[in-house]
Amino acid sequence: MLTLTCLTQLLRFTGLIRPARVRFSLLSAVLLIGLSGLAGTDGLAQTGSTASSPSSNEFPTKPLRFIVPYPPGGPLDVMARVLAEKVKISLGQPVVVENKPGAGGNIGADLIAKAQPDGYTLVMGAVATHAINPWLFASLAYDSVKDFAPIALVGSVPNVLLLNLDFATKNNIQTVQELIAYAKKNPGQLNYGSGGSGSAGHLAGALLSVRAGAEMVHIPYQGAAPAQLALLSGQSALMFDNLAAAANLIREKKVKALAVTTPVRSGLLPELPTMQEAGVQAFDLGTWFGVFATAGTPAATIAKLHAAYATALLEPEVKERLKTMGSEAAVLSPAQFAAFVAQERLKYQEVVKLSGAKAN
Repeated sequence: MLTLTCLTQLLRFTGLIRPARVRFSLLSAVLLIGLSGLAGTDGLAQTGSTASSPSSNEFPTKPLRFIVPYPPGGPLDVMARVLAEKVKISLGQPVVVENKPGAGGNIGADLIAKAQPDGYTLVMGAVATHAINPWLFASLAYDSVKDFAPIALVGSVPNVLLLNLDFATKNNIQTVQELIAYAKKNPGQLNYGSGGSGSAGHLAGALLSVRAGAEMVHIPYQGAAPAQLALLSGQSALMFDNLAAAANLIREKKVKALAVTTPVRSGLLPELPTMQEAGVQAFDLGTWFGVFATAGTPAATIAKLHAAYATALLEPEVKERLKTMGSEAAVLSPAQFAAFVAQERLKYQEVVKLSGAKAN
């Protein structure tokens, strides 16, 4: 090691300093040596920082945002919060659920379409945001295929045809065919409510009207909950509601349920026939929802997110929650989920065109 004495002698021997300047020169040399040492240390620190900079392999290194494009309290919001608690254990980071409702789910979905493709912002997309709205709205701020990276299908829930109990009792309507017969005898007199123009309930009612050849009047409400209240009060005679939201009303016999809208019966209420079994052909309108990231998110990040959500979907608590909604946990790979969404888009393109439905 170069000591202070050795340094002094060396500088004098070489004649680079005079005795009067020894103190100043020594100070300068010490400072230079110190600065050189600091620079070397800093260089090592910078190299370490670069080596440990965040990458898709180290994802996640901070909390995630999980956007629900609908109001709090609904089935999608509930499931998002249940999953967030499970997924944070797998990922080792908090998953913060945020509700961003509006425009039939378009506002929340658009946030993800325009987010950084790093996997830290996700959305609980649904049949409306990714399969119906592209055909329902004259213009959409996002592309439901090109702007998203599918991660996991969470669940698929039937809709169910409900009648106001007093209306059904008074007119002795017990089946779908009896409802159709009534509608044909009273054209334009039968009102059906929905959660809004272009909602799954709106499309189902419009499709029934077309398939049955019976004119019915659509009454859009600001959400499924107000539409349900309108049905209970008799403001509307019927509605197609999400089975998860309607199950308790059906069990408590506050409404008359006629059929489910999916091709197979629901395990939640197996006694209810499907619309096709009830005589209305080509009627397949379920409600599904799943997790999406922004397009361009690294494949390793997508794989890690899929693994976390797939694991959560197989947990007993989550499976039981889905079961109470009338859904079974359906674990699809990201590629399978993408193919499913593409299929649904094509199906609803035809349904929207056939129904003539347009978003206001």
